[in-house]
Amino acid sequence: MADEIVLPEFDPAHPNGGDPTQVDVNAPFRGLEFHYTYLLFCGVIVWLIIPGIGLLYSGLSRRKSALAMLFQSLMVCGVVCFQWMFWGYSLAYSRTGNAFIGDLANFGMKNVVAAPSPGSVLLPEIVFCLYQMLFCACTVQIVVGGSFERGRILPSLVFSFCWATIVYCPIANWTWNANGWLFNLPSLDFAGGGPVHIASGWAALAYAFVLGKRVHKGEKVHGKPHNPTLVFLGTVLIWFGWFGFNGGSALNASIRSMMAAFNTNTAASFGVLGWTLVEYIRTKGHFSVVGACSGAIAGLVGITPAAGFVSVWIAALIGFLTAVVCALCKDIDKYLRIDEGMDVFKLHGIGGMVGSFLTGIFAQKWVSSLDGLGSEYSGALDGVGVQVGRQLAEICAISSYSFVVSCILLYALKYTPFMHLRVSEEAEMIGLDLDQFLDEQIGDWSMLEQHAFHEGVKAPGAQASSANSVNHQTEVPAKAE
Repeated sequence: MADEIVLPEFDPAHPNGGDPTQVDVNAPFRGLEFHYTYLLFCGVIVWLIIPGIGLLYSGLSRRKSALAMLFQSLMVCGVVCFQWMFWGYSLAYSRTGNAFIGDLANFGMKNVVAAPSPGSVLLPEIVFCLYQMLFCACTVQIVVGGSFERGRILPSLVFSFCWATIVYCPIANWTWNANGWLFNLPSLDFAGGGPVHIASGWAALAYAFVLGKRVHKGEKVHGKPHNPTLVFLGTVLIWFGWFGFNGGSALNASIRSMMAAFNTNTAASFGVLGWTLVEYIRTKGHFSVVGACSGAIAGLVGITPAAGFVSVWIAALIGFLTAVVCALCKDIDKYLRIDEGMDVFKLHGIGGMVGSFLTGIFAQKWVSSLDGLGSEYSGALDGVGVQVGRQLAEICAISSYSFVVSCILLYALKYTPFMHLRVSEEAEMIGLDLDQFLDEQIGDWSMLEQHAFHEGVKAPGAQASSANSVNHQTEVPAKAE
């Protein structure tokens, strides 16, 4: 008979897992390697969500401001990686924090090596830290969508660092740290309905509110996606990455994780059906690629808090209902009088709230028990009606905290000398790409420039800033060299 595997235990005397020159730090995980290997794989594919969001946002923007969203996806990844290693991980997951925020016990990645992680004893802490860092990066990338087509890039990166510190980390601590007040309530949030989606949706709304509406000079393309192909490609990467986002959030390689992965695909698929149905009825028989992509994302958002708590058919219902609700909120910007044209609030804010609420209704004990570790969480469907109230507490707390604190932070940056959150009206009209980047734009403008040269008309791709403004007869040959 094979020896029974003993689960690793955290030893406060060796918070880093021990001295690897003296002991074998891999020994406690022997026979359990498949758990952290699976989580590392999930983390790698979660990373694809970051450029996926960049491509999605780029396609949704007008062409003249599309490059900025691609650039920000990589920059946000870099900024959040630094923030997380500096103090973000410690503020969210330190073992000695309080109910509202962690302390600096793991400042600068101190002792984050080989000890069993605070999220699961099956994972070395370095794996858990990486996985959660990518959650934070995805969330911040979602938030910066609130600045599209008028927000300056450098201030957005400063905001990203600060927002991750004072908004995301405390909310992650509330929700997933064993000391957190929502964790002990308990509210049910399997993979980030609150810290990721509700928080980012309300923060993006705050960003758009503080920046003000975009300049609208009557252009026919105002508010229209410039490239549905980029939107489709970005959605595909996001959908793929979401298998790791939800599939790994049980923090083990159990059957519960497999159920969560199946539920992810199911909800996204039914989200496509739900959004498309609403649009088909609204437009009297027409379809939309961007609408189908929005439906997929709405379904993914809706199932995120519920993925490890519900059966596959309930996952289908949650994905379908979330997409329908989000699609019916088409004119929410007009009602709020806030120009949040990237639909971050509609998809992530509203979708996250719907998903969290439905989790309180449909959570089933038998699904959470699939991990074999004694996890038992029930919702109203199992007779625990009070869980709906707990979910509403989570929704209200995270929504209000994220919106109010984001507004305070943005106003502080807005009135900080030399920060200037928003580009000038002239820069907005010519596009962020010409204003913020060095001779780069989405697509190939060379044919238009050659035509403009021969016709004596300034090309759309010509440099518009005063520092680079020269006669176009010398500008085109210079680019041809």
